Amino acid sequence: MISSIKTIAILFIGLFFACESAESKKIKPSNLNDKPNIIIILTDDQGYADVGFNGSKDILTPNIDKIAEHGVVFSNGYVSHPYCSPSRAGLMTGRYQQRFGHEHNVPYAPKDSTMGTSKNEVFLSKKLKEAGYSTCAIGKWHLGDHPSFLPPERGFDHWFGFSGGNMNYWGYPYSKNKTMHIQRNGKNVDPKELTYLTDDFTDEALSYITQHKKDPFFMYLSYNAPHSPDHATKKYLKKTEHIEYGSRSVYGAMIAGVDAGVGKIDSLLKTLGLRENTIIIFLSDNGGRLDGANNGHFRGHKGMLFEGGIRVPFAISWPSQLPQGTTYNQPITSLDIFGTCLAAAEIKADKKQPLDGKNLLPYLNQNNKEAPHEALFWRVANGQEYAVRKGTYKLIRSAYKNKTMLFDLSKDEMELNDISLQKPEILQELETRYQQWNNELAAPKWTDAHMQNVRKEETNVQNIRIKSLSKKERENIKL
Repeated sequence: MISSIKTIAILFIGLFFACESAESKKIKPSNLNDKPNIIIILTDDQGYADVGFNGSKDILTPNIDKIAEHGVVFSNGYVSHPYCSPSRAGLMTGRYQQRFGHEHNVPYAPKDSTMGTSKNEVFLSKKLKEAGYSTCAIGKWHLGDHPSFLPPERGFDHWFGFSGGNMNYWGYPYSKNKTMHIQRNGKNVDPKELTYLTDDFTDEALSYITQHKKDPFFMYLSYNAPHSPDHATKKYLKKTEHIEYGSRSVYGAMIAGVDAGVGKIDSLLKTLGLRENTIIIFLSDNGGRLDGANNGHFRGHKGMLFEGGIRVPFAISWPSQLPQGTTYNQPITSLDIFGTCLAAAEIKADKKQPLDGKNLLPYLNQNNKEAPHEALFWRVANGQEYAVRKGTYKLIRSAYKNKTMLFDLSKDEMELNDISLQKPEILQELETRYQQWNNELAAPKWTDAHMQNVRKEETNVQNIRIKSLSKKERENIKL
């Protein structure tokens, strides 16, 4: 009897230490093979409410929703800029892109060695590569077209995609002079080898994962969908034939293509036994585009500093380490991706270039219950537009409306009621904070057509509104 009790006790103690050892290994990777794979899936111009996990009812995204189901949704997830190239520069560096002059879209300039994200900035890919990761960039780049700015020079071992900000979905040479091609590691890809770019990017991702299944890998999968031009396939149009508004139907079909790709990637990771220790981060580069997208109840769209331009669909999943099926409500930013990935891979940040983003892991695991950021900042067109969010208050200087406004997002997420006159002390505090932050920034290194587009769009909007009135009401109208 005593012998049996001893045997049971020994087995119990052995099981306890075995479990403890496994748990320790789960939480703290001890060698390179234990480090998580990291996949960033970035879409282009996708609206906040154009994913199921944010309430979409007409555009169905069952596979993207699995990231949320097995992870954390950021209800207050922001990007650092309301459009394209600057937002991507912030994501890749973990720093406000205005610190190094990347405040406008990079013009297509494949022969200009000065036009791109500063070469002094360290990309996430470089840090991960130095730590032993295999690194891959797929899809849209838009951080400089000259060879010195392309992914192979920014820490990526493998690249398949296009350098600029816009591309047709069939892979035909693009840009004004038809000089932008789909490239694979510096060589142009024959369009005959391509099908539909969204599918081509997915296939490249699947191939890379299969080839690097034994090594920790970092993949930056940057779909150009659902950015214009509005190109789709019959297969994906079939998924949105219930949407009777033509533009949204095609836009939705483009998202359906991305969702199908996400599903294939998730399935492959599970088949290879990699999903539990793979971090997948999903987000859009900015708010939804003007035509076709749905930003939910948020005001504005891509290009604006209203919530509809900078609050995006955003979720993270790491099944072995993070809570699942939860929502994190504190404001976070795409700048946080850099620090979070470094922490997950147990890599120290570079002290010479302090990150503006935070490591979100302790917040998501509820080890730190404070807000990650005291305040978030935005600046567009060298300060012609700017915004600050601190707590529930948001200051915005809008060139569209040609005025400065203050909103309390806890009561007014639609940004309908300007309370700047009722809360002058809050307005002044946020103005002061902006000016202090602004003093740390660099001047833009190039410009784009944003301000011209702002004036054109606002004039068009007001003209349409005025034309709706009777002749009597149009007299001396001021909207």
